[in-house]
Amino acid sequence: MRITAIITTLQSAQRKPMPWNLPIFLTWLRVLLIPVLTALFYLPFSWFSEEAVNVAAAVIFAVAALTDWFDGFLARLWKQTSDFGAFLDPVADKLMVAVSLLLLVKLDRTYVLFAMIIIGREITISALREWMAQMGKRSSVAVATVGKFKTAAQMLAIFLLLLNFPDFYGFNLAFIGNILMFIASLLTVWSMLYYLKMAWKEIA
Repeated sequence: MRITAIITTLQSAQRKPMPWNLPIFLTWLRVLLIPVLTALFYLPFSWFSEEAVNVAAAVIFAVAALTDWFDGFLARLWKQTSDFGAFLDPVADKLMVAVSLLLLVKLDRTYVLFAMIIIGREITISALREWMAQMGKRSSVAVATVGKFKTAAQMLAIFLLLLNFPDFYGFNLAFIGNILMFIASLLTVWSMLYYLKMAWKEIA
């Protein structure tokens, strides 16, 4: 069944050319920024200072986060929503978040447990939504308010941890970032249990 669905999707994609518009471009831009963000931390130390790299990485992540909101807004405003856009947008989001978390763990700026919880939840809920979509009940696991709070805390936490300023007008941004990451992890578990509960109601 799974292989048949993939083949059907590919055949459909061949019949329909991939749409090109500003919302799709912004989503692709988010994907293309991922290797740029990663490469920053592998540049020779003699090229840029650590602080410059941190600021550049935080700015790139902030731009990606803004395009995440802006592409969907424009697609709805200009009536340019598409199946491909609906597929690519969450993929781009999850890739950016996963890569950023792995970088932060490697840089020893956050805890591997936080990354495991958040990435594990994203994989689980993505699979759940696909399964529910095949059953024609995707709306039962639509984005909930708790998921939006989780995303906000998660994005702000990653931004602050990429900046990694130990003293920003008296505030330790790395410490605040990890507090937000802890909150995001709690909301991640809460939202996952919520979605699983909603899905269970449909299949029980």
